[in-house]
Amino acid sequence: MKLLTVIGARPQFIKAASVSRKLTGRIEEIIVHTGQHYDANMSEVFFEELEIPKPAFHLNIGSGSHGEMTGKMLMGIEQVLIQEKPDALLVYGDTNSTLAGALAASKLLVPVIHVEAGLRSFNRNMPEEKNRILTDHISDFLFVPTQTGIENLSREGIEKGVFLCGDVMYDGILHYSKMAAKKSNILQGLGANQGKYCLCTIHRAENTDDSRRLISIFSALGKSGEEIILPLHPRTQRFIKEYGIFTAPNVRIIDPVGYLDMLRLMSESRKVITDSGGIQKEAFFLGKPCITLRDETEWVETVENGWNCICGANEDKIVHAISHFQPASPRKNYFGDGNASGKIVDELIKAFS
Repeated sequence: MKLLTVIGARPQFIKAASVSRKLTGRIEEIIVHTGQHYDANMSEVFFEELEIPKPAFHLNIGSGSHGEMTGKMLMGIEQVLIQEKPDALLVYGDTNSTLAGALAASKLLVPVIHVEAGLRSFNRNMPEEKNRILTDHISDFLFVPTQTGIENLSREGIEKGVFLCGDVMYDGILHYSKMAAKKSNILQGLGANQGKYCLCTIHRAENTDDSRRLISIFSALGKSGEEIILPLHPRTQRFIKEYGIFTAPNVRIIDPVGYLDMLRLMSESRKVITDSGGIQKEAFFLGKPCITLRDETEWVETVENGWNCICGANEDKIVHAISHFQPASPRKNYFGDGNASGKIVDELIKAFS
């Protein structure tokens, strides 16, 4: 079997790392990198430290509007599909790269495999929500991380080709957190004290593109008075300058970091503050209370279990959560047994043999 994998953004590199390890020696994989994350710290370092096979094709599509990016990706991926003639195309998550890959393959009658299918925030204003819904409805194999995802798909009439496999990011946490503890020196480099700081990430368009939301978030971080380490996404940095946002002394901005350093920072933090879907899960996996800077989440299990506090961009809620939010119950196991990647590969071999 020949499999074409399309990736383009940081969370997809992490997911692909786990699945690619299980594909090796069993299924031929050709990786296409769209270039959606084009900063070296957001892309190249991931391939190196996660030991992901180097992409056979790099489309270098790194900026532009949603329509422009998706259109260019469609064209580039279609050419690769025609050239390589794979048995199937695999996509992860909910980015423009995901949708472009799925559309290109579907139009050429190449089976589409969607890993991390079934997620719903029920907020159609999010580009990611549109991407994941459209991708699910044209996919032939839908690998779902949680029972909630299965129920979401069933309500939309999608039941054929659906598999509950667990979460491939949980596979990655189990594999890479031990490596991070040994290899990462980020804490020493920053002079950060274990368990004394909060780790923060901000990158979603709903926050960065809205000056009121971004100003409110940074005001809350400053008013909290807590030591906050913020690896800053390039887009967020641009909007901070554009809006003239003041960064309080307790908010320590650093450059984007690789996955192992990020895991180490998360593992040794007191709490995690984020608008990232993937980091919400990783905080849960690592037993860290999470404060989510969004108005909803697709990872409803983490909220229901009391480990994730949804604050949006509300300044008072964020300040209060940083000081007082604590999980009310032990973590439950919603995300599988750490072998989601192996189950995915087994199902593909069974289907295509």
